[in-house]
Amino acid sequence: MVEGTVRVGRLGHTVPVPSIVIPAHNEERTLGRLLDALLEGSRDEEFDIVVVCNGCTDDTARVAGERGPRVRVVETPVPSKHEALRLGDTHARGFPRIYVDADVVLGAGDVRALTAALDAPGEVLAAAPERELPMTGCSWRVRAYYRVWQRLPAVREGLFGRGVIAMSGEGHARIAALPPLMADDLAASLAFGPAERSVVRTARVVVRPPRTWRDLIRRRVRAATSTAQLEAHQAGHREAGPDASAPAAPPSARTGVSDLKALVRAEPALLPAVVVFLSAALAARRGARKAIKARDFDTWLRDESSRQD
Repeated sequence: MVEGTVRVGRLGHTVPVPSIVIPAHNEERTLGRLLDALLEGSRDEEFDIVVVCNGCTDDTARVAGERGPRVRVVETPVPSKHEALRLGDTHARGFPRIYVDADVVLGAGDVRALTAALDAPGEVLAAAPERELPMTGCSWRVRAYYRVWQRLPAVREGLFGRGVIAMSGEGHARIAALPPLMADDLAASLAFGPAERSVVRTARVVVRPPRTWRDLIRRRVRAATSTAQLEAHQAGHREAGPDASAPAAPPSARTGVSDLKALVRAEPALLPAVVVFLSAALAARRGARKAIKARDFDTWLRDESSRQD
C-alpha cells in the first residue's frame, strides 16, 4: 500500500460533511467498537470517516475495511500519531474536523452534538465531549486516582484526556502550525482560550482507564514526559521573541497543591484518594526523569490493560 492511498471509501468530494480522522496504531482490538458506534444510527455519507493505519503490524486495516465503503482506510508504514493526523488531514474533506483516538467509543449522536456546538453562533472554535470512565475491573488504587483526577478544574474544563477533539475550520487553522508533540491533545486544548473551547454536556465519550497500577504509572510517565516537552516548546517560543498578544505566562494544565487542598476541603472523604493521587504523581515524575533528560519524546509508553475486552 502506497502511503496516503485510500483503500476503500466512496464519499463524494463536494459533500460538506464533518470529517472524522482516526489515527490507529495496532488497534485491531479496539477500533471495531468505535467504528460500529459511529456507523450505527448515522446515515449514509453523513460523516466522512478516515482511518489512518500508521505502522501497524496487526489487522487494524482489515478491521476498518470490513466496515465497508463508509470508512476510508489510509495506510502508512510510519508509526507516528502526528504523521497520521497530518495524513488524515490531507484526505479529510469537511469541517468540522473531529479527531478521535481509536481506543475510545463515540457515537453518531455525540458527533452531531459536537458539530452543533461548533456551528452555533459564538466564539467556540474547539469542542470535546464529556468523559465516561468505566471502572469495572480496575484496581482500587486506579479507582482512587481517578476519583481525584476527574474532579480537578483543569481536567473538567480542558479538552485533553478525552480522546476526542472537534474543531471548526478556524480552529483547525489555529493548531495547524503546532510542532509534533506527544501531548497533542493538551497542546490543542491550551491553544484556545476559555471562551473559545467548550466541553459539550450533551456529547459523551467512553474512555477506558488502565486497570492496573503499573499501567496507570506507565500512562502517567508518558503524560509527565509529554508535559515537559510542551513546556520546553512554550519556553523556546517565548525566547524566540516577544509576542504582544501572548499572555505573560503560558497557559498550563498542571495540578497544584492548592487544587488538591481545595478538593479535600470540599470533600474530606477524598483525603485517602488524594494520597494515592500524589503517590502516582511522584512515581510518574521519577519515571519520566530519564526520558526528559535524554529528550526522548518519541518512546510511547502504551497501556495495554485498557485495551482488553
